[in-house]
Amino acid sequence: MSLSGRVVLVTGASQGIGRACALKLAETGAAVAVAARNQDKLSELVSQVTSAGGKAAAFALDVAEEEQIKSTIKKVIEQFGKIDILVNNAGITRDQLVMRMKRADWDAVLNTNLTSAYLCTQQVMGSMLKQRWGRIINVTSIFGQTGQAGQANYAASKAGLIGLTMAIAREVASRNITCNAVAPGFIETAMTSGLGDDFKQNALKMIPLGRIGTPEDVANAVAFLASEEASYITGHVMNVNGGMLMG
Repeated sequence: MSLSGRVVLVTGASQGIGRACALKLAETGAAVAVAARNQDKLSELVSQVTSAGGKAAAFALDVAEEEQIKSTIKKVIEQFGKIDILVNNAGITRDQLVMRMKRADWDAVLNTNLTSAYLCTQQVMGSMLKQRWGRIINVTSIFGQTGQAGQANYAASKAGLIGLTMAIAREVASRNITCNAVAPGFIETAMTSGLGDDFKQNALKMIPLGRIGTPEDVANAVAFLASEEASYITGHVMNVNGGMLMG
């Protein structure tokens, strides 16, 4: 799979799945614009890509801020000339049982995980429509498909991403733009590293493949959906969960 000549924007790229996606997409030949709040980690990522012969640039972005999204995407297009592929990966958790969940925690998760994907997609659409080619890939979650106690806000945001994916896929298909989602299961990232060993062991028992996933497992799926090889796939949710959820 070659993405030579393509420009990718990855949100939440400073660590975990976003970072792995940026590295994988750069490896396949794309120029990568990486965006997140942590500038130090982004700088390290850009250095890693460029030292391997790739092309990358870092952009400071808090996706919870609409004006930052608009200005950042404008800067990316000014620097690279276009955006061919958007990976909406940025996400947070604010876990609590729904009866105790504060409205601020609901709003923060929905704004960061779902509203930002709508805003980013809206801002890159002009570039994709102009060239009649585009790939939009939303990183959702198995918990957007199954629900999860203590994560009503997170599950709602990720389920919303699935609906958003399908709606956008229908809107832009005639312009040769696809929109798909990747739904990771239990992946070893900074977000899951704080979970207790008991929780991890119980989760492992639910995974038929018998191992916890890696960010690279998700990045490989994202790279495929971004490629020409996936040109006839749109409105699809690709499960990357080791068999934890089937059907």
